[in-house]
Amino acid sequence: MAARKTTKSMTLALMRGINVGKANRLAMADLAAAFAELGCTDVVTRGNTGNVLFRAPATVLRRLPKRVQALLLERHGVKSPVILRSQAELAAICRQNPFVAEGCDPGTLHVTFLAAEPERARVAALAPERSLPDRFAVIDREVYLHCPNGLARTKLSNLWFDRELATISTVRTWNVVSQLHERMG
Repeated sequence: MAARKTTKSMTLALMRGINVGKANRLAMADLAAAFAELGCTDVVTRGNTGNVLFRAPATVLRRLPKRVQALLLERHGVKSPVILRSQAELAAICRQNPFVAEGCDPGTLHVTFLAAEPERARVAALAPERSLPDRFAVIDREVYLHCPNGLARTKLSNLWFDRELATISTVRTWNVVSQLHERMG
């Protein structure tokens, strides 16, 4: 039997709601083991909130989000969407953040990763004044956030973007996104 060809570049899995509050508690060793069991190699977790870097063949990547979700629910009772980004996609995300280009304080920046690219009409219908002085920009499958008063005070929540854009999302600070990009480098 021929060995499956593993991609040379890293892939990033972003889990939503892992180890946030009392729900969805999961040891990172168990999370890494799930990815390895499903055919991933060079699996490394970053932080304690469900950021996983790994390599996998394209055949594994196609089914991985649903398989990881099912495995974690079955074995650990953890229900968490899985959003994937390739190394090239994460590099583009880091290049195209409009708020970095404006010189905004990196500590006020976040990226909301979307599971699917939203319909243009849904993006156009978003209310930019929803949570002033907070701002957002939707580019491809990401929502770039500038929240000068902090993410805890904004009304630009995952649930709002999920409902308005008809997809699933998870958010990371700009510092975490930058660190993940460097680690994938």
